[in-house]
Parts: sequence; C-alpha cells; structure tokens
Amino acid sequence: MVNFLLERTVPLPLPEAWRRLTEWPRHGEVVPLTRVTVSTPPPAGVGTLVVTRSGLGPLSFEDPMEVTVWRPPAEDEPGLCRLEKRGRVVTGWAEIEVRPGPGGRSRVVWREELAVRWLPRLFDPLLRSAAVYVFGRAANRLLRMP
Repeated sequence: MVNFLLERTVPLPLPEAWRRLTEWPRHGEVVPLTRVTVSTPPPAGVGTLVVTRSGLGPLSFEDPMEVTVWRPPAEDEPGLCRLEKRGRVVTGWAEIEVRPGPGGRSRVVWREELAVRWLPRLFDPLLRSAAVYVFGRAANRLLRMP
C-alpha cells in the first residue's frame, strides 16, 4: 500500500477547478488505456459509483469507486470529494480538495492511498512512482482542459 500527495495551484476559480476534476468521464480522456463510466444517475454526490476500466483486452480490470464525501466549494470555502476504491484488484481511497489559493487562484490537493492486491510490498516504491506520474499528469491535463 502506498500513500501519495499531489498539489497544484491553478489560475481558476474554485467551482471551475472542482468541475474539471470531478467530471469523472473526463479522467478516461487523460489516463492512457482507461475508460471511465458513472453507473449512477446525475447529479454527482455521495453514493455516486464511478468505474474505471484499465488495460487491454484480457489484461484489463475494473476499479469501482464510490463517492463517500461530496462537499463542492462554496464562495471561498474549500471543496472536498472522497472516493473509496472497492475493486478486486485496486483498493484504497482518493481525496480531491479544492481550496482558495493566493491571488484568487485555486489550490488543488489530491491525496491517495493505493494498494494493488497480490503485488508484494517490495514493489511499493515503483507503484508510488508510477501513481505520482500517472495521477499527476492526469491532474495537470484535467485542469488545463476547458
């Protein structure tokens, strides 16, 4: 199991940064070999089920997640979303926080605890590096997409 933290400061108002990070199907547009579906009707909130399917053909797996905290930002109040990973392969949780930053910008904090079943702890440093790279790149791209 690995934990990691990503932080970004972006020239976006809080609601826009939140929207860009929590429109779940967009994650599939920025993470290679991944498709994202939402299996519950809109609007998003506590109980929303998000399923990612990653990989190629028979080497793919599903990573179902449930939104357990949903507090969109309001005025200058931070927003927080927590997803619990409920898959057979990937477990853990992710939190996306959007809070006021300097000069009217938004500060994004992405925290995650990630475990891959059957992967020995010996591989934790590699898993952490890969996760920081993939999720950091995804966050950057999501925050740049209109």
